[in-house]
Amino acid sequence: MASTSDFKNGMVIRYNGDLVTIVEFQHVKPGKGGAFVRTKLKNVVNGRVLDNTFRAGEKVEDVRLEARQMQYLYKDSEQYVFMDNETYEQINIGDSIIGVDVSNYLKDGIDYKVLFEGSLPLIVEVPNFMELEIVETEPGVKGDTVSSTTKPATLETGAVVQVPLFVDKGEVIKVDTRTNEYLERVKS
Repeated sequence: MASTSDFKNGMVIRYNGDLVTIVEFQHVKPGKGGAFVRTKLKNVVNGRVLDNTFRAGEKVEDVRLEARQMQYLYKDSEQYVFMDNETYEQINIGDSIIGVDVSNYLKDGIDYKVLFEGSLPLIVEVPNFMELEIVETEPGVKGDTVSSTTKPATLETGAVVQVPLFVDKGEVIKVDTRTNEYLERVKS
């Protein structure tokens, strides 16, 4: 058990039966009445953010999550198969845990950080930046390198990002997976 004085950004606690991450917190000591802690909590499973106030010194159950580097292998119907890089053990992770944001950036042979509570996988974290090949986009316009106009491009993982007009099919680009934005072309 931890108390509100132990709060840190990124700490995972159990709140109302759900696992939540503390996004931010603020200790408040008003002139009148007892001190309290104002928090912003993000649900680990569904990503919903909620605001909550705890009394100062209130006990909460902190949860220790184990992080493992796992390699994505393939998708089998509604399950994603990952392999532990140390033990070579394979596990299946369902669609409900992966979600759309993560599934758009799953590529065979790439390592991802998977967070576990005991033996139960909870979160799959995608690298912040990935280099991916464009498999489909409209043809580029010669000489159009100055304008800020963009066009949609489908990547090898199925994600769709907006790219400048001069980027063509078959090129490898660097993408920010947090914002789903094109960063630059990768030199070959």
